[in-house]
Amino acid sequence: MFKQIALSAALLAAPAALLAQSQPAATPAAGQANQAAPALTPQQLAAIKQQNEAMAQGAARVAQMIDQGQAGQVWDGASSGTKQVVARDSFVKQIAADRAQVGKLVSRKLAAISRSQSTDGRAPAGIYINVSFATQFANEKQPVRELISFHLDSDKTWRVSGYTLR
Repeated sequence: MFKQIALSAALLAAPAALLAQSQPAATPAAGQANQAAPALTPQQLAAIKQQNEAMAQGAARVAQMIDQGQAGQVWDGASSGTKQVVARDSFVKQIAADRAQVGKLVSRKLAAISRSQSTDGRAPAGIYINVSFATQFANEKQPVRELISFHLDSDKTWRVSGYTLR
């Protein structure tokens, strides 16, 4: 329905320690694939909770910037990988077209936060945190999934790497 748009902005800085603590256990060695992953410690769970709160706040700021027509400013803070994927003008035009289609913002509610790692070449390699909102727009009968993705850049700063409406 809507095209995925890559973008980023230097809005969040997460300490590398949080990232290290929030990573899943290493993949089991051959022959151990059926063993359960070790449980996270209370400290790791607390670090994930703290990181989730920071990422949700950062995603809400990015969404507000988009709401206010500041997509260009969001792109200006883009990571080099994201800027190589989409030009500023294309980014701004696509967001404007998508947002014109759905209409004015009615409400936005945090829906989910997930983590992933890209190694397949479809996106710049690295670690991502995805923040999903259930967003109601004036021209849509049902809430739309508004997804804002963050990439951990080489300087250990989280930057927005994607914005999608579905």
